[in-house]
Amino acid sequence: MSSVHGPNKRHIDRDYERELGELRERLLRMAGVVESMIADAVRAYMTRDTALARRTIDVDPQVNRAEVEADALCLQILARRQPMAGDLRFVTLALKMVTDLERIADLAVSVAHRALALADMDAPPPPHPDMERIAELAGAMVREAIDAFVRRDAARARAVLERDDEVDDLYHGLFRDLLAEMRGHRTTIDAGILVQAAAKFLERIADHATNLAEEVIFFVDGTDVRHRGKR
Repeated sequence: MSSVHGPNKRHIDRDYERELGELRERLLRMAGVVESMIADAVRAYMTRDTALARRTIDVDPQVNRAEVEADALCLQILARRQPMAGDLRFVTLALKMVTDLERIADLAVSVAHRALALADMDAPPPPHPDMERIAELAGAMVREAIDAFVRRDAARARAVLERDDEVDDLYHGLFRDLLAEMRGHRTTIDAGILVQAAAKFLERIADHATNLAEEVIFFVDGTDVRHRGKR
């Protein structure tokens, strides 16, 4: 059986480290684009800025390509390098993170589409007072989850988990308000459905941020905290 020693082994090690570094940079670039999409979609929704909504939608193919390329790199590393221990956790984390980030981007696009639909109405309703808070929390959760990944900070990731309940409570309160409004004034039904959908998309962004935080916790200290309230 042959083995690799000396300069060849050092070359392989350098290539391996380069691939891991490239994967990390791809993740961070993709996360940065997705964070901007959330902010732009929310701003477009709150201000009825149709041009910004369309620009947000146009970014989505870039995120889709980033997901495909990151997945391919992960599979290449797994096949060629057979990583162990912490490196294996990192590559499997990357596979999960790119999926969550791509889905968050899709949800931001959905918010942008609802912004366009509301802007087309003759008399669109003003944003619900809790909508901005839901959007603020959801965006912050994504940022904090990514920051926890960068810093390898499990405590910061756990703090993200605690915010999910607040988002859920705000969403359910908003939904009750919209339902009461639509029951009392049937002319508000079309707009109410659009507002409810946009709020639900933001609530789902928070859910994916929670997934990211759970993945970071497992990456940092090996603790699986998924479904923590259902065990």
